[in-house]
Amino acid sequence: MYSLLYNGRRLAGEVTLAGSKSISNRALIIRALCGESFPIHRLANARDTELLLHLLQSEGQVRDAGAAGTTYRFMAAFLSRQPGVQILTGTERMKNRPVGLLVDALRQLGAEISYLEKEGYPPLRIGAASSFGSVSALSIAAGTSSQYISALLMIAPTLPGGLSLHLEGQVVSRPYIEMTLQLMQYFGVQHQWEGTTIRVPPQRYLPRPFRVEADWSAASYYFAMAAFADEAHIQLNGLFEDSVQGDAVLAGMMTAFGVRTSFNENGVLLSKSPFPPPPVFEWDFLRCPDLAQTLAAVCCGLGTEGRFTGLETLRIKETDRIAALQAELAKVNCRLEGLPAEKAPQPGREFYVTKGKARVESKPVFATYEDHRMAMALAPLAMMGTIGIEDPMVVAKSYPNFWEDLEKMGFDIIRQ
Repeated sequence: MYSLLYNGRRLAGEVTLAGSKSISNRALIIRALCGESFPIHRLANARDTELLLHLLQSEGQVRDAGAAGTTYRFMAAFLSRQPGVQILTGTERMKNRPVGLLVDALRQLGAEISYLEKEGYPPLRIGAASSFGSVSALSIAAGTSSQYISALLMIAPTLPGGLSLHLEGQVVSRPYIEMTLQLMQYFGVQHQWEGTTIRVPPQRYLPRPFRVEADWSAASYYFAMAAFADEAHIQLNGLFEDSVQGDAVLAGMMTAFGVRTSFNENGVLLSKSPFPPPPVFEWDFLRCPDLAQTLAAVCCGLGTEGRFTGLETLRIKETDRIAALQAELAKVNCRLEGLPAEKAPQPGREFYVTKGKARVESKPVFATYEDHRMAMALAPLAMMGTIGIEDPMVVAKSYPNFWEDLEKMGFDIIRQ
């Protein structure tokens, strides 16, 4: 466990953020599909990215993706195109994260995949498919995970007839699909997205040097700190103003809490405007679900009533993030409540509301549920009093240097 505290209401410092895990993972898959190596600069040092790199280089029959959901899904599609028989497995939590939609889609394309334990869940046996790509059009439900769609899109140009992918229902996390297509385009692959159908003709990836931008999801924790501060002067290096990441909406989102973002040649400079927090903050997180935990903590920390929707994917992440937030925010006298269907502003959509203002008393100890974002989203509450973080090294999944960077910002961290 780590104990955290920040003394004072003024926050200043400079942090160079690591490369985006989401972008790095896509670039690694594309490089593997390219058939010709190229340099990737500022590759993320996240555990998930290092694991994906290892799995792509491995010649073993059993590949263990650990707790890395993106890595697992991307590898399932990638291995479907490879010779031989592979076993793709993961942690016990991974074995309870559904993968059936992706497997069904890959089977329609001709993949030889079977479940080794529970139907619809890892681990998978992936064999060499003699007729893979004989089908060039399929449909997939778009309301569960954009990672399934990205996994299919990245292998699409390597198929004999390309792929015409019809998206059924409401598309969640659309910016991640757009990110995938923009990276594919950088490496020479063209597409057409008309209505609910994405068409990728057969073509070759072209090797080009690539530079990974910093992670806007990681930046969100510093925006939260700035929101809690009376004064802030925080330089975050490596962020792009013209970003492919959906979480870049953070810069505009956080103006509601007085956090100003100025872009410069190295990244962004955060400052704080001296006005009170809003009584109510409303946001649809459908396009940026990884920001929801941070904003829940911000709203609770400031006593703002947060009205959130677009949280459909949070229950199938590293943990059930909605249940985890409800349990942990209660430790500082706050609540995250689901609105009854009859009170929802939009019929057919789930809404959640944060209630209360955080009281950090008697050193609350936050559980992290094997979820990196639970640890990092709750850490800024140390600006309101001493807190404890269980299993703090869970942050290695996406941001291994998080605690060291907090110390650069002036946080006191006691490692126990």
